[in-house]
Amino acid sequence: MKLSAVLVKPILTEKANKLEIKKAVEDFYGVTVVDVNTAVVPGKNKTRFTKAGYVQGRKPAYKKALVTVAEGETIDLYASI
Repeated sequence: MKLSAVLVKPILTEKANKLEIKKAVEDFYGVTVVDVNTAVVPGKNKTRFTKAGYVQGRKPAYKKALVTVAEGETIDLYASI
C-alpha cells in the first residue's frame, strides 16, 4: 500500500488499520509512533431548500486517526509552505 493512499490529509485516513497507519506515519514523517486511536465518523443525511425545491443528499462516512508520537518529537506540517 502506498503511503500517500493512507495519509490523505494530516488528520484523515481511509481504509487502513492501526498498524498500517503507524507504519505510514513513521515512514512518511520520520517519527516514532507510540499510540494510534481511530474513529469512524458516520455519514449524515443533508437536506436544503433551494429555488428548484428540496435537494437531498448524503455526506460520506470517514475514518480519522489520532496519532501520538514519542515524547520530544513533533511533526511539522507547515515546513514546506
